[in-house]
Amino acid sequence: MKKANTILSHLLHLPQFKSLKSHYCYQKFISLLSPRFQKAIAFVYIRQATLFIAVSHPGFKMELNYNKDLFKSLLSILSKQDSKCQNMVADKIVIFNSKYHSIIKEESKEETIPYYQEMSEGEFSIKSKDSELIEAFSKIRALIEQKL
Repeated sequence: MKKANTILSHLLHLPQFKSLKSHYCYQKFISLLSPRFQKAIAFVYIRQATLFIAVSHPGFKMELNYNKDLFKSLLSILSKQDSKCQNMVADKIVIFNSKYHSIIKEESKEETIPYYQEMSEGEFSIKSKDSELIEAFSKIRALIEQKL
């Protein structure tokens, strides 16, 4: 019986799972950054010698733009130090806002029904001459008096 490590290594060498090798390098790249940048980056990928960095919130974009040289140098160090990531080379860096990732986690919101106490005491005079309006106002007065 084969071990799990041999099966996984065989799967990783198949052409359809080629992107799994690069996923390890992307995660390693993000883990080398400071925690502040780790929160700011949703995901990264390299395509045609360009490192694309998806920002999790638009507020981080300007700060990451100022640190493009840091990302380039960190990527080159990673490709030199880790033998699995030797193919990670990028000449340009593009930083964009990710519309698929958000910092704000949606919590399960329980809908509550607000209950208010009636502030009126039902003491008002009806000055209408229309019988329908007098009847409607008297029903309202009765409902208000019931709530007290």
